[in-house]
This record gives sequence, structure tokens and C-alpha cells, in this order.
Amino acid sequence: MVGSGSFLGGAARYVVSLLMKNLGKSFPWATLAANLLGCLLIGCLWGLFSRGGNEGSSWALFLTVGFCGGFTTFSTFSKEALIMLQSGNTWGFAGYVATSVIFGIALVAVGYILMRQ
Repeated sequence: MVGSGSFLGGAARYVVSLLMKNLGKSFPWATLAANLLGCLLIGCLWGLFSRGGNEGSSWALFLTVGFCGGFTTFSTFSKEALIMLQSGNTWGFAGYVATSVIFGIALVAVGYILMRQ
């Protein structure tokens, strides 16, 4: 279940990168969008599955660990952040890291709260 979800999440992530390829090469917009969308999605799924006590179900694993894990990409985020830092783009680096972490956590919380009501 996890492997199948991861395959679909990775394919969806690639589609996001294709759709956003023309936004500009100086900032990793596609990675940021995928990671933030994935954070909101996993928060929503967590809220839904925890409401019914199904966090460990096959569907929960397929969608959260598999799909969301394959859709979001911490390794690409880390590589792109390091490239910005190495190229001297310290403000871009700081903004990218802060936005990813702060808004990512906030979106997980928003999704969870919305689905728990």
C-alpha cells in the first residue's frame, strides 16, 4: 500500500513541476508548492483518519505515508536550499526555509483542525 501510494505521489509531484516550470528558475516554486500542498493534505487526512480512529488503516498508510510521502520532497527542498546558500542568495535561502517550515507546520495544523470539526 505504501509503495503504491508513493508511486502515485511521486508522479503527482512530477506533474506539479511540469505545470510550474515557467514560473522562474531563480526560486524553487514547484517544490515549495508541492511541499505546502502536501502539508495541507496530510493534515486533512490525519484529521479525517483520527476522527474515526483509523490512523493505522491501509488507506491511511496508502494516502499519508505513501502518497503524501511521495508527493512532498524534503531531499529536493534541502538540495535547492543549499544551492541558494552556496550561490550567495542568503535572503532567498532564509525565505525558502522559513516559509517551508513555518507554513508547512501551519498548514498541517489547519488541515487537521478543519477535518476534526
